[in-house]
Amino acid sequence: MRTLFSGEVHVAYGQVYVRSNDDGHDLGDSFAGQRAGLCGGAVPGHLFLLTGMHTGSVPITVELHETEPPLDADAWEDIVEVSFRPVSDKTYLVEWDYRWYPLPLSETSYRVRYHCRGMDETHDAVRDAGEPALDEYLLRFWPSPPAPDRVVKETSRAAAYWHEFAREQPPGPTPEELAEAERQAREEHEHTKLQKEIDAWGGRLPSDRLRDIRDKLRRFKGYPKGLVGLDAALVHAIDAAGPEEQRALARWAAHRACATAGLSEIDWVARGLAELDLGEPYSPPLDDSRRLRDAVFSDARVLQSHDGTPGLPQVAAFTALWDAAAPDPLKAALDALLAAVVTHDTDYPHLFAEVRRTFPATATAPQMERNDRQ
Repeated sequence: MRTLFSGEVHVAYGQVYVRSNDDGHDLGDSFAGQRAGLCGGAVPGHLFLLTGMHTGSVPITVELHETEPPLDADAWEDIVEVSFRPVSDKTYLVEWDYRWYPLPLSETSYRVRYHCRGMDETHDAVRDAGEPALDEYLLRFWPSPPAPDRVVKETSRAAAYWHEFAREQPPGPTPEELAEAERQAREEHEHTKLQKEIDAWGGRLPSDRLRDIRDKLRRFKGYPKGLVGLDAALVHAIDAAGPEEQRALARWAAHRACATAGLSEIDWVARGLAELDLGEPYSPPLDDSRRLRDAVFSDARVLQSHDGTPGLPQVAAFTALWDAAAPDPLKAALDALLAAVVTHDTDYPHLFAEVRRTFPATATAPQMERNDRQ
């Protein structure tokens, strides 16, 4: 036998608990379907212990036995038994004000015997720690298969009241009903998750390719949802167009962005656009972010804002150049096109119309995928 706890605990409303999770449960649920009061074991991983003392400190001992201990009926006025199985590897004796005392119990099935004495003498009493004890409690655990709860001994009026209360509680859900409720909750969660994804992608599910690059797509300030938030149908059409069309669109978007930002006639930008069209690596200064930054700030032909930094259209145009050369053609197309959108500002619908005219494969959105679970 091991003593897991021996001391005084604070109770309020005559309650103290054993918990192997953080969830609290009400009185009725804890005694649902039981014949015995005093120790409610109807909620998995949770014991609801009742005391005669209303508020204050009560002495309690918790023991763990290897086998069923002898019944010590003469020393106790009221005894009940329930079954208990921890639902985690950490179990605690818990006071009303949430002080937690660890009880080293395994995740196995136990029989619990709850012993009480002095419940009538302390009915609705209040006691401070250190004052003479008026009631006392013992909780014994030992490994045992689940079995119905039972009243072992009944003496006090308090115990009789709580036994009657327990018998008035309707039975809780069966294991099959709990499993079905969990299944329905999972299904509802998956449906909600699916619907959120459909809504986020403009009313249809994205392809696996779009899912793969979702977190890698660039977001510009002012465009937190990217192209999907502006024209989801076009995004899906670009996805369906194929890698050659996507690569061509990426190059086209870079050209449009640089032209709109007034950069196309700058010699080293024009050279970069030509290299992009040929699929060649960029030459300086476009081959290195630091060299590009130095060139942008030193070249007076790059329009600057009032604070001496490149304007947003110019930043977006250089971004389009970099994005259009990305290894993934779908990501290159979507990111470069968004950068071109930034250079066009509120005129972006005309840009999208031109995309659809220039690349007929994007003119018609792919057929909406059916989702029978909607």
